[in-house]
Amino acid sequence: MMNARTLILAGLMGLAALGISGCPRNTVRATPPKTVSASTRTIEPMPQPVPADKPETTNEPAPEPPPEPAPAPRAPLPAPAPPRPAPVEPPKPKPEPEPPQISPQLSPQDQADAMRHTNDDIRSAEKNLQRANGRKLNDSQTDLVGKVQGFLSQAHEAILANDWVRARNLALKAEVLSTELVKSL
Repeated sequence: MMNARTLILAGLMGLAALGISGCPRNTVRATPPKTVSASTRTIEPMPQPVPADKPETTNEPAPEPPPEPAPAPRAPLPAPAPPRPAPVEPPKPKPEPEPPQISPQLSPQDQADAMRHTNDDIRSAEKNLQRANGRKLNDSQTDLVGKVQGFLSQAHEAILANDWVRARNLALKAEVLSTELVKSL
């Protein structure tokens, strides 16, 4: 004995199988591909599909395919965009102050000695440069003159910054190189 639920389920499955199989009298058949000879190449329009609700054979003439639409007129090109204004430069940041020079604290006696030695070395280096002035120098001697002048310039900057330890070191380097320059003359 089958219950009602099983009977309804079996009936629904049978109807679904019939619905899936389709209608046997309206079958669509594909036409074989047309061969094109190498000498004549023509493009034929695609065949129109047959609607499923009409029978295959009709006495009515086949409807003509709709004419191809004429190409749409081209829209005029948009006008070029106006030139963009130059980008506004952001305000320049405030220049950062130079970091403070860290120099050792000298006692008044040590600072007086550094000042005296620095000034002596600077005078000695400048006298040696004057001896070389006006003479014909080779490349290495010219290089030494440039280095001595650079050390003297840095020593003067250190004096203005009241950094006597650095000024002393730079003046000593200038004096040593200028002595080498005079020996090579």
